[in-house]
Amino acid sequence: MKILVTGGSGFIGSYFYDLLLEDGHELVILDLIEPGFDAPRATYLKGDIRDHAAVRGAMQGCDYLLHLAAAHHDFGIERPTYFDVNEQGMAVLAEVMDELGVRKCCFYSSVAVYGDAHEPHHEDSGKQPNNHYGESKLAGEVVLKQWAEKGEGRSAIVIRPTVTFGPRNFANMYSLIRQIDSGKFVQVGKADNIKSLSYVENIIRATTFLMARQHELPPFDIYNYIDKPDLTSSRITEVVYEALGKKKPGFAVPMWLAQLLALPFDIVIKLTGKNLPVSSMRIKKLFAARTKFESDKILAAGFEPPVPLEEGIRRMVKWYQAGGKDQEAVWHLPPAEVVRAENKPIAQTASNPAHA
Repeated sequence: MKILVTGGSGFIGSYFYDLLLEDGHELVILDLIEPGFDAPRATYLKGDIRDHAAVRGAMQGCDYLLHLAAAHHDFGIERPTYFDVNEQGMAVLAEVMDELGVRKCCFYSSVAVYGDAHEPHHEDSGKQPNNHYGESKLAGEVVLKQWAEKGEGRSAIVIRPTVTFGPRNFANMYSLIRQIDSGKFVQVGKADNIKSLSYVENIIRATTFLMARQHELPPFDIYNYIDKPDLTSSRITEVVYEALGKKKPGFAVPMWLAQLLALPFDIVIKLTGKNLPVSSMRIKKLFAARTKFESDKILAAGFEPPVPLEEGIRRMVKWYQAGGKDQEAVWHLPPAEVVRAENKPIAQTASNPAHA
């Protein structure tokens, strides 16, 4: 198949690049940012998913849409931009799919759609998103569901991942590894809260597993993706310490004290809008907030994750030690205004040794 991958220049997109080519597919990447990895066998098109012309040019001749592009960062994005990208962007993609006769797609949504809903969080559980990201992702799902319900061979898979990590990712797990490696990490409280995780090699395999069986699925089908068994925050840090060859300290800071010490950082964040590595919110999210989701549905469908969760953490630590620790994250936030650009293909991108 010829597959259009929106947001294909990013972390998860880099893994799909390898796997989809390995499976014999032809790839077109639509993204505002050029791939940060070697992508000589894909066609890269610079464009905004909110721009009909860019989407139309990228989707021409494609058989399938894999929609990864999103507004998702915790800082620096206003509420209207979340909805403009995650809901209106989906509407543009749906409209162009109809124009060009593309009848199959897969959309990466998020477990953030569950928000404050009561556990267990299965696919048919209540949806109570508690932030703009979750609200806008759920709105995007509604747009796609309406598209699929038109029939005539339309078929959509929605995947709701939890926090996804792995080599080449610079988000939460990377920050944890760096803090532990530098000796700056201190556990707060018992840290016995569950933190559901998704290892990148597993979720992309789960996605292609479903894509290969899409003809057997309902026209609109939703799957959570979480690697099991769930780990507590304490166990996650233990695995990182072990992988780094370090001994985990036997003491922890009381939660009340950690919150008190975080107050100066909270004030700076409020005054400047900067995304600091320490805040009372981050402390609560890591050591107190429980994020537990279920993925029974995809396991019942026959998918078997190839990499055990703890092994995934060890693989990321190995990458970190081999050079990841010397790299700096570059965050790309979607602009508030739609970017109108000439849609000219770039067959090959610059080499980047980080992709190995």
